[in-house]
Amino acid sequence: MKAEIVAVGTELLLGQIVNTNAQFISKECAAIGVDMYFQTVVGDNEQRLLDTFRLAASRADVVICTGGLGPTQDDLTKDVLAAFVGRELVLHEPSMKTITELFESRGIHMVESNRRQALMIEGSDPLHNETGLAVGNAFTYEGTHFILLPGPPKEMKPMFTKYAVPWLQAVMTDAVPLYSKMLKFAGIGESNLEHQLLDLIEAQTDPTIAPYAKEGEVTIRLTTRAQSQEEGEKRLFPTEQAIRVRLADHLYADQDVPIENVVLQLLEQKQLTLSVAESCSGGLLSDLLTDVPGSSKSFLGGIVCYSNALKHKLLGVPMEILEGDGAPGAVSSETAVLLAENLIATTGSDFGISITGVAGPSPSEGKPVGLVYVGFAQRNAETAVFTLQLSGNRESVKHRAAKSALYQLWKQLKDH
Repeated sequence: MKAEIVAVGTELLLGQIVNTNAQFISKECAAIGVDMYFQTVVGDNEQRLLDTFRLAASRADVVICTGGLGPTQDDLTKDVLAAFVGRELVLHEPSMKTITELFESRGIHMVESNRRQALMIEGSDPLHNETGLAVGNAFTYEGTHFILLPGPPKEMKPMFTKYAVPWLQAVMTDAVPLYSKMLKFAGIGESNLEHQLLDLIEAQTDPTIAPYAKEGEVTIRLTTRAQSQEEGEKRLFPTEQAIRVRLADHLYADQDVPIENVVLQLLEQKQLTLSVAESCSGGLLSDLLTDVPGSSKSFLGGIVCYSNALKHKLLGVPMEILEGDGAPGAVSSETAVLLAENLIATTGSDFGISITGVAGPSPSEGKPVGLVYVGFAQRNAETAVFTLQLSGNRESVKHRAAKSALYQLWKQLKDH
């Protein structure tokens, strides 16, 4: 069953609002066997909206509309779609009762335009709005199923999950749900990962293998169709195992989570602690770690020692190492080692990670943009330094450096 999302709202076209609804609806549709073929965004214009409905009905079995159900004159979705299918708008009395009672309870005069939120297309099934006022609609016209949802995500999501999905499942006859599994990798680039799996990717039929990358991480999505979760897992298993064998040193999770979540989970399980000293990453590694709820159980804290003065004052790196003729400099393995080792002595953590390098856009100390040293200190063990030559702009270098540091810690923890 082919589906299309029609997101209505000029504010979407202007970039004033990000269309997160489409991502949510697409994922939910895939889970019930509805294939999303198209996503369209159209402004609050009657003729363009009419043209959009006409095109969507010609190429999709299911058209899911978001937005344009409110009380103002630019909320045109129901009006235009009713005209397109040749039906009247009728009042949904239960919704009207809810709206009236709400205004009365607040002692506010209800203007006539608020009645528009209780209108629905004649012959459609109402979709209850638990968190707002505009009633949703669902109906079938000449073989195409139309679903109308409000634009605000807090209204759209519960309406879609609790009411639109059961309605869709009732009208579908032969849809087979999609089952997907995410495999997450670090310490390897997308092109290298794809090269190691090229034979599997080229020969894929069922399941399908889809790699895609984020900064410092790569994801593979395995997808199949099955009548049950048990059957889906059985279909995915051989391909998943083949990938696991080839990329065991980089596969850190079999669910869609960032590597910092897994690192903190391992630290907590092993009752170990971490602190970080950051120069070129400017606190980004600390930010990634503290974004994870409960990180304080294992992450003691971080020092952003951006200047040489603070590297010397807070973490005891000698100035003769940082500056002067023949000095290794702030961007060096020597500095990375001292930052990590002195960090452990200062904080008492089990692991200490330091990051120092050149984020750009210009070289520093005569060293190229993207050169980064990651110091990795551990109690009762020799300190290691990892030299990175990263590509990308300033933001990318900082992010990739932080993720690379987490990858090195993950490798140590999984074998600890």
